[in-house]
Amino acid sequence: MKGAAIRRTQNMGEALAKKVLLIGWDAADWKVATPLLEQGLMPALDDFINHGVMGNLATLQPILSPMLWNSIATGKRADKHGIHGFTEPDPNSGGVRPVTSTSRKVKAIWNILTQRGYKPHVLGWFAGHPAEPINGISVSDLYPLATKPHDKPWPLPPSAVHPENLRDTLAELRMHPAEVDPSGILPFVPQAAKVNQKEDKRLSIIAKLLAENCSIHNAATWILQTQPWDFMAVYYNAIDHFCHGFMPFHPPRMEGIPEDQYELYKGVVSGAYRFHDMMLHTLLQLAGPETTVILCSDHGFHPDHLRPRGIPDEPAGPAVQHRRFGIICMKGTGIKQDARIYGATLLDITPTILTVMGLPVGQDMDGRVMVQAFEEPPAIERIPSWEEVPGECGMHPADLQVDAESADAVLKQFAALGYIAPTDDQKKAVEIALRESKYNLARAYMDKGEPSQALPMFVELYKEQPYQTRFAQHLAQCYFSLRRIEDAKRILTESMNRPLETPEQEQGSARRALPLPEAQAGVAPATPEASMPRPWGDWMIGNIHFEEGKMDEALQCLLRAERSEPRFPDLHVRIGQTYLRLKRVDDAGRAFRKALEIDGDSPEAHLGLATASLRKKDNEQAVEEALAAVGLQHYLPMGHFCLGVGLARLGHFHRATLAFETALTILPGFMRARRWLIAINRRPGGDRTKAAHHRKLIAEMIQRRSVAFNT
Repeated sequence: MKGAAIRRTQNMGEALAKKVLLIGWDAADWKVATPLLEQGLMPALDDFINHGVMGNLATLQPILSPMLWNSIATGKRADKHGIHGFTEPDPNSGGVRPVTSTSRKVKAIWNILTQRGYKPHVLGWFAGHPAEPINGISVSDLYPLATKPHDKPWPLPPSAVHPENLRDTLAELRMHPAEVDPSGILPFVPQAAKVNQKEDKRLSIIAKLLAENCSIHNAATWILQTQPWDFMAVYYNAIDHFCHGFMPFHPPRMEGIPEDQYELYKGVVSGAYRFHDMMLHTLLQLAGPETTVILCSDHGFHPDHLRPRGIPDEPAGPAVQHRRFGIICMKGTGIKQDARIYGATLLDITPTILTVMGLPVGQDMDGRVMVQAFEEPPAIERIPSWEEVPGECGMHPADLQVDAESADAVLKQFAALGYIAPTDDQKKAVEIALRESKYNLARAYMDKGEPSQALPMFVELYKEQPYQTRFAQHLAQCYFSLRRIEDAKRILTESMNRPLETPEQEQGSARRALPLPEAQAGVAPATPEASMPRPWGDWMIGNIHFEEGKMDEALQCLLRAERSEPRFPDLHVRIGQTYLRLKRVDDAGRAFRKALEIDGDSPEAHLGLATASLRKKDNEQAVEEALAAVGLQHYLPMGHFCLGVGLARLGHFHRATLAFETALTILPGFMRARRWLIAINRRPGGDRTKAAHHRKLIAEMIQRRSVAFNT
């Protein structure tokens, strides 16, 4: 370790914390946690946020946990880290296997820290098997799974723990579902005695989730108490699994949920959060006051009127229940106290940890340091890429074999959650895995703003299976994003006129009654007359008319879509934008407010209201709505622009300048923002040099565009 200690002191900035603890709560959502905090039912989390910062954490598309947790661990999107779904072809068996730690093609934070001589530990991370040979303890996500009855031997899977000399010690810390005392179920289901357990297996599901997460927690607390450490990442999957199983019973009662079932299970989701709060209390006590602690989730989970009415008949269909904002909390030395942060994304976690630990951020990382969390902005060092730094980092070779029994246990868990369809046909399973990986990667490129990268994948998917509505939807959306309007029209026409697929054709068409592929507002069977749902087609055609400047035709299509599917917030946003183009500002405001009634966390709706307020010269309202928009989604240049306009009109020129400059850091070619900066700096007391600088840049941009147009 002497060499490691030397490496640790070289080329390092000043560390802001002695230790960092990263806690992952899959699917945790403020919409569920906040009422519990207000009732005093999550005291550990309440104390945490009172002594630190909190906020929303924006997720990525597609909202699939294997992709997201590896983005959290690397600071990189899926196109870089290489995990594109739940399964992948297994080169050894000829079938499929769950994504593993060997699927990740870049260094995670614990690999970087290993390389720098730190003592990192990681427990239960999604796609964490086989356990990586880092300079600390690695416990894979297969560690807690009970694959045998309680009266049978229950050996740890091979490679579930690193180092090997801790296998026996950590194996003893696991909890079998059969060991969950009936009294342990009562906080979740007080009337558990009324459940007919021969017909209703939900109590056994609760026991399984409690045992698995207690196993991970036991290992984490043992390490904190007995082992040296600089960093620990521990992941709990229970909230996500509890929500997939029991969110339909969460208050308020959903239509179609029997009252007796509702009364039995209405407290399960809340119980899951309180269970996590108790574990959080222990972790914080053991970590100590000098540790910087980050608590985050990869996405949220709809707990209210946005809960879907059904699940799409497609692989990973249950993801429709996920919400695009998770949670972020952070506390430690130099961190603000009792404050909110805005605009954070899950890509920001690793860059922030590196900065806290005095290490440079890779320029190839897609996230940024959450500087607003700190009392004083930290010094941020950068290197081109951690992938180029040589030396042992504790990653497995990509061709490492995973034992078949362990892989099968994970596949069964994915199937139980509805993320994959079990099949004995290995060839078909491989085809599905490759297709879904391509589909998810294409969607990730769309989310990244690179539709040109996504296009060939969507074209291939649509060519292979044109009857799958989701492929047609995304291909049309991709063409639309590329302004290839005629191609988008062609796909829409083909899909809306194509007969429904026959029962013999592969399942997975996701026949939605929703306007957008990513829609989270609910899912219902399509109308019987066409394979593409009519509301979605109307939505897309309305968007095309909007881009073509045919506002009356666009409005007609969008209003028709609204009559079929009134619960989709982005549809109301587009209706509001259309009204703005038609100079019907009051109607636009009503449409944007309707979107916010459905989803109060829609940055697009807040931005629409900010724009409408500026049109009506209601500058204070415009500033309020623009702040809400950029608080939810920082990378929103038009939001910062509207904020700047409102502030400038109110005479707050310094703050307006910061808003316009922020818009330009996101979108350097935003000429309207530069023109406002020219106007501000030409005022008495302004900086004439800056005004001249922006005039010069605008002239250069106009010249470049003129040359490009003429060539």
